[in-house]
Amino acid sequence: MMRLDKLLSHSNYGTRKEVKQLIRKGFVLVNGEVILDDDFKVDEEKDEIVIANNEIKWEKYIYIMLNKPDGYVSATYDNFKPTVISLIEGYDKRNIFPVGRLDIDTEGLLLITNDGMLAHKLLSPKSHVDKKYYVEFEGEYKESFKDRFKEGIILDDGYKCLPAKINYLGDNKCEVIIREGKFHQVKRMFEALGSRVIYLKRIEFGSLVLDNNLKLGEYRALTEEEIKKLIEN
Repeated sequence: MMRLDKLLSHSNYGTRKEVKQLIRKGFVLVNGEVILDDDFKVDEEKDEIVIANNEIKWEKYIYIMLNKPDGYVSATYDNFKPTVISLIEGYDKRNIFPVGRLDIDTEGLLLITNDGMLAHKLLSPKSHVDKKYYVEFEGEYKESFKDRFKEGIILDDGYKCLPAKINYLGDNKCEVIIREGKFHQVKRMFEALGSRVIYLKRIEFGSLVLDNNLKLGEYRALTEEEIKKLIEN
C-alpha cells in the first residue's frame, strides 16, 4: 500500500505539495470514488486511480534502454560532467540508475532501471554476462588476435581477462564480445595487442540488443519480452 499523494508525485504529476492540492480539490478518483484525503492509502497494483480523466498505470520497476552519447558520465550524479540520468525525463523521483558503466567517450547501449536486484544479478562477477562492442582501432590487425582473445589477454596490470571473442569486419573495424567489465577493458585489451581504440560503441548487453531506431541520447522503455529475457538471463 502507498499514500495517494506519494504515488501521484512519483508518477510526475507534481511535487508532493502540488498533488495534495489536486487531491483536496477533487481531481483524483480511486475506484470511481472522489478522494479528498491526500494520505489515503491505495494498492498501486490493483486500484484504479484516475486524475483529470487520465488513468495512472503504476509500474514498480522502470526499465529503460538508452543509446548513450559521448560526453556523459554513467552515474546518477557528478560534480563536473553531465550524467546519463540527465538525459532521462519523467522519472525524477523513481531512483533510477545506470546498470554498470560506459566510459565517458564510449557510446551505445546502457540499461537504466530502479531494479536493484536485477542490476546486482547482471553485474555480479559470477554472472559473466556477454557484452558486445563495435570497435574502430588504429594499428595492424593480425589473425593471431583471435587466439589471443580466446586465450585471455593479459592487461597492463597483469590481470588475465576471461576468454573473449573478436570478429574482424575489415578496414580496422571489428566486433568484440567480453564477459566481464574491468576498467577500460576493451581499450586496454587492444593496447596489449599494440593497437589503440579510437571509437567504441556497446551494441549488446546480455540478451538486450541496442535498438537501431534510437539516435544518440534517445531512449525507450523495454518491451515485456526484453524484460523477461533479461530477468531469465
